[in-house]
Amino acid sequence: MPTNIVLLIARLLLAALFIPGGYGALTNIAGTASYFGGLGFPLPTLVAWGVGLFELIAGLLILVGFQTRPVSLLLAAFSVAAGIIGHYGQGGGDPALAFMHSQALMKDIAIAGGFLALSAAGAGAFSIDAKRG
Repeated sequence: MPTNIVLLIARLLLAALFIPGGYGALTNIAGTASYFGGLGFPLPTLVAWGVGLFELIAGLLILVGFQTRPVSLLLAAFSVAAGIIGHYGQGGGDPALAFMHSQALMKDIAIAGGFLALSAAGAGAFSIDAKRG
């Protein structure tokens, strides 16, 4: 498969995680803030707005391929941080819940790997970055 098609598909798949996630966080600020509060964040409503906006905007930038390399690096770091904060060591004494959290952590790390590859390769020909030259 041609590289530019693969890069487009990679951007679509990665954006498909962050655009709905950001939109969902922003349309349910109370629930999102409650989650962040439960993780011990101060000012959880502010964190919810920040995370929701970051996920939505960064996801849209990846989707259209604008500033792909730096945005991919930010999303890679965000994915690792989210995995560690939200899943590392979680689950308590429940083996099923601990397993689920360990799997979610590994998925976040894998997503970061995809973003690192995208940051190295760039957005490809089907992107705003390519049009800007």
